[in-house]
Amino acid sequence: MSILKVENINKSFKTLQVLQNVSLEVQPGERHVIIGPNGAGKTTLFNCITNVLPIDSGKIFLEGQEISNMPSSKLVHLGMSRTFQKNNLFGNLTVEENLHLALTATKRYRYQMFHALTKHIDLKKETDEILAQWEISTRRNVKVNNLSYGEQRLLEILLAMASKPKILLLDEPTSGMSPAETAQTAEMIQKLPRTVSILIIEHDMDVVFSIADRITVLHHGEVILSGTPEEVRNNEEVRKIYFGGGAKAHA
Repeated sequence: MSILKVENINKSFKTLQVLQNVSLEVQPGERHVIIGPNGAGKTTLFNCITNVLPIDSGKIFLEGQEISNMPSSKLVHLGMSRTFQKNNLFGNLTVEENLHLALTATKRYRYQMFHALTKHIDLKKETDEILAQWEISTRRNVKVNNLSYGEQRLLEILLAMASKPKILLLDEPTSGMSPAETAQTAEMIQKLPRTVSILIIEHDMDVVFSIADRITVLHHGEVILSGTPEEVRNNEEVRKIYFGGGAKAHA
C-alpha cells in the first residue's frame, strides 16, 4: 500500500484553475520529487495535501485512510510533517531551544505550560542525540537569527523530523542556497532514514536527479508525467516544457 495517495484533486481560486485532476502516489521509503516551471501549482499541491488549503474535489489518503478534510494539526499525529518555502523557526531562540519545542509537541506533557522543558530528561536526551547525529552540537547555544541561511534551512528539516513522521514533505529545501549549502542539504536528505518517505518540491535539477526515486512533472496544474528519473530525462514533452527544448536533462 502507498504511504500517500493523491487522487484526481482539483483546486481553483475563483476563475483560475490551479490544479486539475492531479494524481500521484508515494511508496513507503520512496524519495518522490515534484518538478515544474514557476506557477505550475507545486506549492498549492503541498498546501492541499496538508489541508492548508481545501480541495475543490478529489481525495487524499495517508496509509489508506482518507485525510481530505482533516485539520493540519491532526495530520502531524498521523505521521505527516512538512517544511515551507519560508522557514518557521523561532529566530530569538537557540538551536537547542527550537529543538526542545519541536520535540515537546510530540510529548504527553506538551500542555504543561508552567514546567521548565529542561527538567524533562527524555527531552534533553533526544535533543542531544539529534545534535550529535547531525554534527551540530557546537551550534546548540547559537540563536537561530545568527545562523547562516543554509543552517536555518537544515534546522527546519531537523525540526520537521522531530515528530518522527512516516512521510516528510519538503518545499524547495535548497531555494536561495549557495552551491555549497545546496550540496550539504542534498547530502542530508540522502542520509535521512528510509523509514521515512519523502515528497519534495525542488528546482535544482542536480539535486533532483541525485535524490529522486520517482519524479512527477507538473505544468499548468496538470501532471505531465510521473516516472523514474530516466523516463523523465528521456521524455520529449518534458524536455520541451521544462528544459526548454531538445537537449536532455543532465544527471
